[in-house]
Amino acid sequence: MHKDSSTSGNKTLPHIKYSKMSRPSVIECLRCLAHYWQYLLLFITPFALLPVAVIGHTVEFRCAYVILVMATYWVTEAIPLAVTALIPVFAFPLFGILGTRAVTAVYMKDTNFMFMGGLIMAVAVEHCNLHKRIALFVMMHMGQSPKRLLAGFMITTAFLSMWISNTATAAMMVPIVDAVSKELERTLELKEDPIRKKMAAKEKALQEEATFNQMKQSHYSLAENAQSPTSDMSIKSASMSSKKVSVCYEPEHSTEEDSQALRKMFFLGVAFAANIGGTGSPLGCSPNLIVLSILQSTFGEGTGLNFATWMMFNVPGMILCVTFGWCWLQILCKTCTICKKKGEIEDGNEYQEKAIKIFLQDQYRGLGPVSQHEIVVFCSFTVLVFLWVFRDPGFMHGWAYYISSSFENDVHIRDATPVMLMVFILFCVPRSFRKGNSGVVEGCLTWKVVHERTPWGIILLLGGGLAMAEAAKVSGLSAWLGYQLQYLGFMPKEAIVLFICFVTAMLTEVASNTATASVLLPVLKDLSLAIGVNPIYLMLPAAVCCAYAFMLPVATPGNAIVLTAAGLRTHEMMRAGFVMNVLCVVIITLMINTLGVVLFDLDSFPDWAMNVTSVIS
Repeated sequence: MHKDSSTSGNKTLPHIKYSKMSRPSVIECLRCLAHYWQYLLLFITPFALLPVAVIGHTVEFRCAYVILVMATYWVTEAIPLAVTALIPVFAFPLFGILGTRAVTAVYMKDTNFMFMGGLIMAVAVEHCNLHKRIALFVMMHMGQSPKRLLAGFMITTAFLSMWISNTATAAMMVPIVDAVSKELERTLELKEDPIRKKMAAKEKALQEEATFNQMKQSHYSLAENAQSPTSDMSIKSASMSSKKVSVCYEPEHSTEEDSQALRKMFFLGVAFAANIGGTGSPLGCSPNLIVLSILQSTFGEGTGLNFATWMMFNVPGMILCVTFGWCWLQILCKTCTICKKKGEIEDGNEYQEKAIKIFLQDQYRGLGPVSQHEIVVFCSFTVLVFLWVFRDPGFMHGWAYYISSSFENDVHIRDATPVMLMVFILFCVPRSFRKGNSGVVEGCLTWKVVHERTPWGIILLLGGGLAMAEAAKVSGLSAWLGYQLQYLGFMPKEAIVLFICFVTAMLTEVASNTATASVLLPVLKDLSLAIGVNPIYLMLPAAVCCAYAFMLPVATPGNAIVLTAAGLRTHEMMRAGFVMNVLCVVIITLMINTLGVVLFDLDSFPDWAMNVTSVIS
């Protein structure tokens, strides 16, 4: 028996050893796959999608193949977004879709120069800390109660996001919101004057002592008069009085929970306002410039959509979205279990407001007096906005018309000209008449600052998006997709635009807003031509909805920054962001059917669209 058992033990020993070795090997393989999934996806995607290009045997399907590969890389971020944007330079010529000269010319169109100039101007604003001074100034004058602070955060963020990227705006606002939240948390216990607070504490101690004596006396009377019929009533009255005291002084909710609720509300307000503010001007985000570029390259300058009309249409919508977002965040905060006391979270008291105001004033004074650098940048930026708005306002001849009419040649001045002029001036004007560390007088902008702070990858990303749109137009892919979607024509146009806006808002949650706009806008242009609708009616709200990414942290870098800083959970952002998506989609749909009709005459099919030879038949 002993021999058999030992023999059986020797036989089973290799099996046990093999099972123990096999499990770690599988785990190691899974870990290896998880670690190198980007590289696997990078190499598998072109081969997995290759049937799209092979089976079709047409230029449309070859273009669709390249766009699908780029979209996959953009959505998964297997490689940096800017590197993905370089694919058209070699893929479109190699697949016979566009020539190299045609592709590279799209990367540096006047739209790209305008965007690059706007980024450099934003760098100048950040370099002199003008954006931080504006933020603190607005919050000091908006009021210091929690609901006014929320309004101040959202207004400031939305305004700054109109001119600088939403990522930079969110990154700038996060330290300010964090500092104010901590200061507000410190002052949440200041419910009354400190002197009155001490008196209330003494009164509380006296009442507790009286209650203790009453209970002690009731205990003695119970021992002496055990048969007294009133003994039970004495015990009950004493216990009830003790309960009243404990309920009176027991806090209904903790200060820490209040501060966390306010902190999350503030940070969500910043995230929402950063995305909404990007719709206020053409420079706010890249989809705005993509829709302008597609309309100008296809229909020319006569569409009526320019810098001035864009702001006339989108600024009111931006204000409405920020207002409704402000209301929704307060409602969301009130419905939380920690907000049992009506009005306490949003109203605050004079002592809290005074403490927050002192804190903001200290932060503002820490910036020092207004410098010559800030004055020059502020004046330059103001002049630039004035030149943009009045270049071709639509209701009158702009300054560009008078300059162009003074020459014999037909010269068209676009928005890239004034921004490059102002950037050049900032390089020439000194920031101060004192010598810098290098021993020379520095300008308001230096190439070192521009080189280090300008997000050059965004320029390539915009160029890649424009190249995708151009390839989809030339290859006929957008026309084919538009033809497939023309069966939506049986629906009312109001329902079509609502459907498109909602789908776009959902897509931009999981894909780059540039990729979403680059794929959808050319298709919507041809769809509008197929069903006989003004192209602006479908393209403008869709471009705006590309910025409505409120639900997921992966939607925009600003959302990820806020999620990390506020300690939010993904489901909390999704719950708040879904309602914001619905609200903003409804608002932009109402705006395009009211104000948009007045500004762009959307009730009729325009003449400038009839002259296009690429109308779908």
